[in-house]
Amino acid sequence: MKNNLIGENIVVRFAPSPTGLFHVGSARVALYNYIFAKQHKGKLILRIEDTDKERSKKEYEDDILSGMKWLGFSYDELYHQSERGSIYKKYIEKLIAEGKAYISKEIIDLNKERKGGMDQVINLRNEVIRFKNPNKKVKFKDLIRGEIEFDTTDLGDFVIAKSFDEPIFHLVVVIDDFEMGVTHIIRGEDHISNTPRHILIQEAIGAPIPIYAHLPLILAEDRAKLSKRKHGEMTSVKYYERMGYIPEAFSNFLSLVGWNSGTEQEIFSIDELIKLFNISKVQKAGAIFNMEKLLWFNKEYIKKFPKERIITEIKNRFPKEFQDEKIINKISDLVVERINIFSDIDKMVVDGDIQYYFEMPVISKEMIVWKKGGTIEQAKENLSLISDILNKISDKDFDLEKLKEKLMKFADEKGKGNVLWPLRVALSGKEKSPDPFTLLFVLGKNESINRIKKAVESI
Repeated sequence: MKNNLIGENIVVRFAPSPTGLFHVGSARVALYNYIFAKQHKGKLILRIEDTDKERSKKEYEDDILSGMKWLGFSYDELYHQSERGSIYKKYIEKLIAEGKAYISKEIIDLNKERKGGMDQVINLRNEVIRFKNPNKKVKFKDLIRGEIEFDTTDLGDFVIAKSFDEPIFHLVVVIDDFEMGVTHIIRGEDHISNTPRHILIQEAIGAPIPIYAHLPLILAEDRAKLSKRKHGEMTSVKYYERMGYIPEAFSNFLSLVGWNSGTEQEIFSIDELIKLFNISKVQKAGAIFNMEKLLWFNKEYIKKFPKERIITEIKNRFPKEFQDEKIINKISDLVVERINIFSDIDKMVVDGDIQYYFEMPVISKEMIVWKKGGTIEQAKENLSLISDILNKISDKDFDLEKLKEKLMKFADEKGKGNVLWPLRVALSGKEKSPDPFTLLFVLGKNESINRIKKAVESI
């Protein structure tokens, strides 16, 4: 992890704009900044970049703060750019006084000067403040991409403020990074083209040039940039929280979108990531956000949960009529086998894959007959004989092993399909359900015999 560019007294910042829901790409930027700060015993600043009054919303800021809390990303200081206007004004006045910026009277579309590119709001000005470009080449070291050089001549004299009271992104981020003592800027690669402007402003105000690390974009599985417009709600952190993902699993997965430890290990605690993470090993190319892999991570974390937590989650997601503690305790392992995220439990309830544990099923003649050569008479006879066998098993022996031992002998004699299929349907009312031995164990002796009796009567 040590690098001669890292230095001492590390200060990093995560600087989201509250103009939309907390994006998974922003979450990865926050994660890498958090890990980097912890790794080097440094400081992480959260800076809400809310100078764009037209698009910034309190609800989006709340979503960012909520997402940070859900993911467990603490920070040392919190700032709002909207509260720092007097600071920016002093710098603008000083730059103009020193001949490094000037008031330009012209008609300009300020949308093209915004952070993050174009937006649809018409925003024409006939007077703006421009930075006087010295038209020089600038170089900077990037911890991921090495040395990068730009010729700033093509930038011209670029806009840094709409007015003395309305600075724009390029100016305020440089002033804030300087005032807050930021030493390292870890951000997305879409900001690489902004860096030459920022370096020119840094030099103009006498600020040291921070060390940069530009992260690859996160791509969807179709290799397009992961965007809300194309990929919908799956781009927001709130979606994963709502769907019942484990925050530690989500962070673990996110850490590996563009970086790996160089080992076969994939499951990392946050402490392990802090120990092993190397910013210079982050890949340069776009990184794929693989949903299937994320589900795998989440399931691995669920499997490690203590049974008590699983049972609590099941109770919280089962309707009030399905709150039999004894049954929930018995089926908790079955539920874990069938889910990748906790919202899958909700789907099981909606799809009718839970009800048969708690309610007497409705049986049809067509369903209960073994489809590969069985008859209704065989189904009735075998169910009656199964009931007799179960009656002879004591309550204390009514477990999986004993049930398999007794019933498999009978099934071998009568034909497995003609025995086990009608039994499964009699107990669950479903063609697809856990095996009949598991159903017998979960339901218990009395309930199982009662359901078999009802099935025989109904056919």
